[in-house]
Amino acid sequence: MPQIPLHYVDLRTFCYATEDEKRVEGALRTFLPDRDDDPFEIERVESEGHYGDRILVLSARVENADDVRYVLSRLADLESFDDLIDELDERVTENTELFLRLDKQAAFEGDVRLGDGITFRGKVEAYPAKKEKAVENAEEVLERLRDED
Repeated sequence: MPQIPLHYVDLRTFCYATEDEKRVEGALRTFLPDRDDDPFEIERVESEGHYGDRILVLSARVENADDVRYVLSRLADLESFDDLIDELDERVTENTELFLRLDKQAAFEGDVRLGDGITFRGKVEAYPAKKEKAVENAEEVLERLRDED
């Protein structure tokens, strides 16, 4: 895939007090490049729930073009990939951001499905910075991904 029309991809998930932090991190890493010698950095921020329970926010920003390609290649594994392309107008904001919700439990098992638990936010390149142009660019890169498979 030559050019990637995404400035960056942010991935974020929450680890609640009832969840195993290593398992939740593993689910997030399903979408991150695997570097044996230098694991992809995941930022951890502790927060507190309404009832005082501990919530750990795990997030990663992917900016390197090769790493963004890897994240996008994982999305190509979606069974509903064609539906995703059809829904781009609803998934891209006026700020040229592509939003997806990915299934955390499926990700832990190494699968890629739309669902709840992991937030994907990709900043789509668009000149001029208009939603219509961002949808066009996102559609182009996703169709290229689909055709490569």
